[in-house]
Amino acid sequence: MFRLYSIILAALMLISGPVNAENPQVLIRTNTGDIKVELYPDKAPITVENFLSYVDSGFFNGTIFHRVIPNFMIQGGGFTQEMEMKPTGDGIKNESRNHLHNERGTLAMARTDDPDSATSQFFINVRSNLRLDFDYVTRKMGYAVFGRVIEGMDVVDGISLVDTATIAGHQDVPKQPIIIESAVRVTD
Repeated sequence: MFRLYSIILAALMLISGPVNAENPQVLIRTNTGDIKVELYPDKAPITVENFLSYVDSGFFNGTIFHRVIPNFMIQGGGFTQEMEMKPTGDGIKNESRNHLHNERGTLAMARTDDPDSATSQFFINVRSNLRLDFDYVTRKMGYAVFGRVIEGMDVVDGISLVDTATIAGHQDVPKQPIIIESAVRVTD
């Protein structure tokens, strides 16, 4: 059994690529478990700097995953447990042309219809959502991928399956809050 597990783990590492020790990592502690992510400043420097500024300020602490859609994604980083939107900085330049794809386990920035409107909200893809990528044919902006989950994808999958409802005018809100207790930089 251990040998099979080792083979599967090695295959997954080949698919997703090894963790780069020089890339920043963030530990997102939730009330359902921990999610560790690796960020890609070489591919999305503006987005990573923006995300880390929210991490370093403690902005995410006490926010929730407020939009959860099974077999799609989980979104958080902007609302309190009372479904009040936290004030943020200005929107950032969309970096979806960075050749990173909205694949399972990747982090991307949430935004409005304005491509350069991303602030603090991010999502984690529960499956490959390549339709969210930059479209090189139509030049339609996508959702900028800037990192990936390196530990805790089981936590992400679990969050994606919780019961949701429409709460305070927002759809797909978990009935029991999924709280981001803290988000901090980590070093190995």
